[in-house]
Amino acid sequence: MTGPRMPDVLPEGTAKREAVRHMFDAIAPRYDLVNRVMTFGLDTRWRRRTIATLGLSPASVVVDLAAGTGDLCRGLVAAGHIAVGVDLSFGMLAAARTSSPLVQADALALPMPDGAVDGATCGFALRNLVDLAACFAELARVVRPGGRIGLLEVAEPTSPLLRRGHAVYFGKVVPSLGGLLSDGPFRAGAGGAAYRYLPRSVAYLPPPGELVAMLRRTGFADASRTPLSGGISQLLVATRDH
Repeated sequence: MTGPRMPDVLPEGTAKREAVRHMFDAIAPRYDLVNRVMTFGLDTRWRRRTIATLGLSPASVVVDLAAGTGDLCRGLVAAGHIAVGVDLSFGMLAAARTSSPLVQADALALPMPDGAVDGATCGFALRNLVDLAACFAELARVVRPGGRIGLLEVAEPTSPLLRRGHAVYFGKVVPSLGGLLSDGPFRAGAGGAAYRYLPRSVAYLPPPGELVAMLRRTGFADASRTPLSGGISQLLVATRDH
């Protein structure tokens, strides 16, 4: 079996939601391995920075959107917080390596009351959401006034030289390497399709300035963006308005 494949044309709406869910179900077993290899371990450093930048008091309750296999949940717990993971993909949650409570749910409709959490994180999933503005509005709903959010996402370097190298690596090497590590050397399956989609999915992201503006319009007036590792990743940090 090769599993479901991402369509050649980037999907929208409900079709995107279902395609993304099936894709992550398929690549869950080796997702962590592929991440470590593809980023040379930088993803662990980026997650640590995200948690530290929250600046929350110990024992704060933090919801991690698109929690996947629990990397950010584990980091939050190690930092003394109480983490709750939410992911649309049951396959990712089934492969999770965390003792934190996990819930299968859409980030656009979080199963928690208004102001229920002290903070929120999200690692590399904004571009996979059907409606980014709706996600930010949902974060504004569930994060208490004065609470903090830290959202990690891929980005494109501003330096022309770095941008060219990044385009080759992210657009050519990552799909081949991701497919090989996910599917094995002797078959082309869902992993190869997924890692061909992921570089193209950057097209879903608004420009950096618009991302910050969206957060500010939604209830996070102090939202800011920090490029990481030469601009190949970005960290959005904000405080929920009082």
